[in-house]
Amino acid sequence: MDPTKKAMSLLEEFKNFALKGNVIDLAVAVVIGGAFGKIVDSLVKHIIMPLVSLIMPGEQSYLGWKLVIGAKEVPYGLFIGEVVNFLIVALALFIFIVKFLGWIMKFKKQEATAPPPPTKDQELLMEIRDLLKKA
Repeated sequence: MDPTKKAMSLLEEFKNFALKGNVIDLAVAVVIGGAFGKIVDSLVKHIIMPLVSLIMPGEQSYLGWKLVIGAKEVPYGLFIGEVVNFLIVALALFIFIVKFLGWIMKFKKQEATAPPPPTKDQELLMEIRDLLKKA
């Protein structure tokens, strides 16, 4: 096979793959997911954890919560902030995937399992059957 034809074939295959709706939908989901992650991160760092640090006793905010062992510091406040961040993202994904998409799939399944209305021939046959049962 000619190398230029091979290259064009590869380019054509890539174009077909990249311009499929699923790939574009996935790219949009990744961008939106990244933006959502930044919003949740900001929510945790600037609103939730400062409120938690008001409740917890201490001189500094959660950023200053450290466990000192010898000359080493273990910043457990940062870890708690990241855990809260993860829990919020996990909850949002759970609600969206399990509850919202599950509801949509359940609705589509019910829609798909509904029998189609009988055709005119079927209606006539049912009428004949009913008349024969009466006779």
